[in-house]
Amino acid sequence: MTFTEALKTVQKIPRDAKPFEVVLVCGFTPLHLQTYVTAHLYSAMQNRAVKVAPGVYGNMATTLEGLAQCGAQAVAVALEWPDLDPRLGFREGSGWAADQVADALASAKTMLDRILAAMLHLPKGTRVVVSLPTLPFAPLFHTPGWQGAETELMLHQLISDFSVQVARAGMAVMNPRSLNETSAPGSRYDFKSDLRTGLPYTMAHADMMGAAFAHLIAPPSPKKAIITDLDNTLWHGIAGEVGPGAVEWDLASHHRLHGLYQMLLAALSQQGVLVGIASKNDPKIVNEAFLREDLLLSSSQVFPVEVHWNAKSGSVERILQTWNIAADSVIFVDDSPMELAEVATAHPGIHCIQFPAGDDAAGFAMLRQLRDLCGKERLSEDDALRLNSIREGAAFRQAASGSEAPETFLRDARAAVTFEFGTGHLDARALELVNKTNQFNLNGVRFSEADWQELVSAPGALVAVVSYEDKFGKLGRIAVLQGQCAGRTLNLRVWVMSCRAFARRIEHLCLRVLFDRFNVDNICFDFIGTPRNGPLQDFLVQVTGGHATSEKFTLPREAFLNTCPELHHKILEIDTDEPAR
Repeated sequence: MTFTEALKTVQKIPRDAKPFEVVLVCGFTPLHLQTYVTAHLYSAMQNRAVKVAPGVYGNMATTLEGLAQCGAQAVAVALEWPDLDPRLGFREGSGWAADQVADALASAKTMLDRILAAMLHLPKGTRVVVSLPTLPFAPLFHTPGWQGAETELMLHQLISDFSVQVARAGMAVMNPRSLNETSAPGSRYDFKSDLRTGLPYTMAHADMMGAAFAHLIAPPSPKKAIITDLDNTLWHGIAGEVGPGAVEWDLASHHRLHGLYQMLLAALSQQGVLVGIASKNDPKIVNEAFLREDLLLSSSQVFPVEVHWNAKSGSVERILQTWNIAADSVIFVDDSPMELAEVATAHPGIHCIQFPAGDDAAGFAMLRQLRDLCGKERLSEDDALRLNSIREGAAFRQAASGSEAPETFLRDARAAVTFEFGTGHLDARALELVNKTNQFNLNGVRFSEADWQELVSAPGALVAVVSYEDKFGKLGRIAVLQGQCAGRTLNLRVWVMSCRAFARRIEHLCLRVLFDRFNVDNICFDFIGTPRNGPLQDFLVQVTGGHATSEKFTLPREAFLNTCPELHHKILEIDTDEPAR
């Protein structure tokens, strides 16, 4: 993005939208960096009035310490060597003699400890993102530039230890390796600008830093699933022609890219990414191939499997239905441009990637792209449950559809639902579920960490995190509800439920528990219809007795009880702090 483009983008920011405020903490003059962060962040979240305000010039620690009560949604920390001690840069400093260098090292350690302590005291829920030093040292070490001086290496060690502590505290650290690839280290520093204006970054580096900060502050939603082809994709060769024992993916055959692809899919599957197969093939041959002990992706890590000779767009359609997720959350990988085009036409929004067989450089890029598209900042126990819950959900639906007595089936399912009430138990899974759920979502509103913290910390706020299991298996945390009581009415602002939990009457149980626990006569829904939340709209029509819903409507207890079916769940309510009433 050029600086002119950045300025034009900033000028488009709507001033009447909900504010999203960021404090940019840096020891140098922010100038163009502030503009680039604003422009890139607004490009990522165009429904917010993005405002980026700089901190105090020349004193990073003081700025951070003054933010202990700030109301900003995010704090972006652009750390450079002079922030640790002025002698490590060019604008200030009392000398570069040997005794000065040793003293600068001790000073840097003290300053890093102070900066970390200040960041740990920022308001709960504030999104904190940090970039590590990106610019060169001043020439203060006794060794030539091509040799690492002991003091220089020790400074890097201090930064490494600091970054680990920052990450463990739940803050986001900009990846230096990734930044090296987008902003060449030798083209980052503007010596003239640093001395004359106090801005040490070249324009290109300021742009890359702005983009990287925007990715950390408002990361894109990770893809939920990958659908893959088999022949010349998962393995090299056509299994129906050479036989399932002759397809290859190893170093000896020079087809290791296929093996690496299998390894990545296996790792992503363990981390909660769904993996399905859509292949034009003979099912018997495919089954034989998956029996090979050297296969690096096991059949237990893949579901569902569509293997036949019909159009792949139909296979993808059935896989999406089984997963109950939208196409824009899914990646489709195939070696054939024709198959990719056919699927893309039938499923707009799906992310199609051509497997680059025979092109090692493109293969390396594809592996990294898949990791980036599916990557998560943190993993939870529920991620490991996702594949099994999808399998068991399919078994549940199959058993339910074949039952002549659905009430008996639901009663015999041995369903157990846990409601965790309180605002002191706000783990990452709850906010993740709110921000990624589309089909059963009360209004589609997304929240930053600071937005969510403000919402749940309001006087009288209530939060419920719902977990589920039955004889078919555990689904883990599958729903989040947030609201506030006002007299005999509960105002429900947030209600999301994972598609994995559909058809089990959990949604009815959620409302009944809310009515009973908070002893209210009405639940007022902060409802907004979206293109994606049809399942929730259908449910609301059902519980209102067939009446069309409108924004902000109220459901009386009596009307709910008149439409509520029989519920067979075992209920456990847990207070994670003093419940709001």
